Amino acid sequence: MSTYLLVHGAWHGEWCWEKVVPLLQGAGHQVLTLDLPGHGKDKTASSKVTLEDYTDRLCSILDDESEQVILVGHSMGGIAITQTAEYRPEKIQLLVYLCAFLPANEQTLLQILENDKKDSPPTVIINEDNTCLKLKDHLIKDAFYGECSESDIFEAKEKLCLQPLLPFITPVHVTEDNFGGVPRIYIETLKDNAISIRCQREMYTKTTCNQIITMDTDHSPFFSQPEILSAHLRNLR
Repeated sequence: MSTYLLVHGAWHGEWCWEKVVPLLQGAGHQVLTLDLPGHGKDKTASSKVTLEDYTDRLCSILDDESEQVILVGHSMGGIAITQTAEYRPEKIQLLVYLCAFLPANEQTLLQILENDKKDSPPTVIINEDNTCLKLKDHLIKDAFYGECSESDIFEAKEKLCLQPLLPFITPVHVTEDNFGGVPRIYIETLKDNAISIRCQREMYTKTTCNQIITMDTDHSPFFSQPEILSAHLRNLR
């Protein structure tokens, strides 16, 4: 059986995996989740959180595992797992990008976002001291949860946090010897209004993946299609 380490995206926490975890565990797998620094129950000041803080947390979890893990990153979590794979390639069996940012070397998340020209209005505003990003409440459902139940949307919106800005503007530094040697799988989401399907396909075309899995859903398949998502994760090779 496999060990999965599930990494949430921006504004979220480990709570977003609550429907997926029992489905993977029920199939006999070990599942690890975490709140990245400044997210969920982690009380690190959001204004001080860096990409290095994210990768330090992930590396410490990987270092505690005796076997390789399947490292899954959702959305912004793709930046974190990419940089972590550069530091700990020997600890990772597979990198899985779940409608996630897949940066090239020296690229930032913000650069990818700026190239993703969407018709919808921007959902993000920067806070007063230019350290964190906030979401416009009336646009959250359309951006993240278009196919989700009203109860899931309500509960998620109650838990969303400020997003540290620094991880968005810090370039990743990866090499072919380390990051490039870890197999990659991309799970694309056709009805995604946070990262357009065009942008997703541009990323995994530029940084080639071993397999592409398509889901006909929104940016949050862990809520909208948890059974289908879990089946895809269980069937990874």
